[in-house]
Order: sequence, then C-alpha cells, then structure tokens
Amino acid sequence: MFTHADRASDAALVEGLALGDHPAAAAFVRRFQGAVFGLAVSITRDPNLAEDVSQEVFLRAWRAARTYDPRRASALTWLLTITRNAAIDAVRVRRNTPTDDEALERLIHDSLRAPDPAMSTLHRVEAERAIERLRALSPDQARAVVLAVLGGCTAAQVSEYENIPLGTAKTRIRAGLQRLRGLMSSEEHHD
Repeated sequence: MFTHADRASDAALVEGLALGDHPAAAAFVRRFQGAVFGLAVSITRDPNLAEDVSQEVFLRAWRAARTYDPRRASALTWLLTITRNAAIDAVRVRRNTPTDDEALERLIHDSLRAPDPAMSTLHRVEAERAIERLRALSPDQARAVVLAVLGGCTAAQVSEYENIPLGTAKTRIRAGLQRLRGLMSSEEHHD
C-alpha cells in the first residue's frame, strides 16, 4: 500500500523525518533500505552485522535530519555517507588487531567472490549487487576501495600497501566511491 509520502521527493522525506512525520519516515526507510543494506553488507561482509548497521543508519539519519541540506548533497548521498561511516565503525569495533598483508589479500579476494549461498535471498541479491558494483570498477580502484572501506585502511595505508603515491591512493579511493555512488543512484532510478 502506497501513501502520499511514497511519492514525495527525497528531500521532502528527510524533512518529514525531521518533523517526526511517521508516514514520511516509513516511506524514507522503504525508499532507501535496499541501498543502505547493500552498502552495509558490502562493507561489513556480514549480513547480520549489516542489518544492525542499517538500523543504526536510520537512527542516525533521524537524529541528523534537521541538519540535512539538500544543496550540499542528495538525500541518497547523505544517507550513504552515514552508512559508510556506521559500517566502518562497526567493522573497526569487531577488529581487535591491525590487519596484516595476508588478511588484506584475503579481504580483497573475498570481496570479489560470490556471496555465501546460505544467505537469505534478499541478502544474497544485495550482496551480489554490491559485488557487481565492485567489479564495475577498475581493478586498481576496486582494491583501493576494498582496502579503505572493508579493510578500514587510511589513504596513507592504501598508498603503502599498494606501493603508490599518497595522491594516487586518494584519487583511486575517491573515484571508486564516486563511481559506486553513481552506480547505486542509477540502480535506484531503474528500480
């Protein structure tokens, strides 16, 4: 059942969220839950953790909705930034020791392979979409994004690990994330 809020613009839904409008909040979650979960699972590589991250993201969005400025970013970009930060926080909390070279190699390899068949169908579809998005990047960009997002590495650490200049590492990370956002945005418009 669709409500009037389901047809509202993204910015109007964020405004409704800020005002405590329950139909707008529900429509906001319905509209963005796939993108939020997809990014969260691509970062955490754990569907259960990604569900927790997704819930945290919508709580953070609700708390920050009054500060949202549609002139600075689209609602999707704003929400995916919150998602990225929450997912990285969750991964860092889980990781007790620094990542070594072998673990980083495994992380890169695992992020580009097919998702676990034991996942629920919805989670598997979202994970497959995330993997396809990563595969759409150049191998250099994909490695940089995986190291930064999944591995929690700084640009300096990516630079050192990949044996490239710091500026190149930053460019690969930024360009890769922008490409991923673009892919996600175009998917949203086609769904």
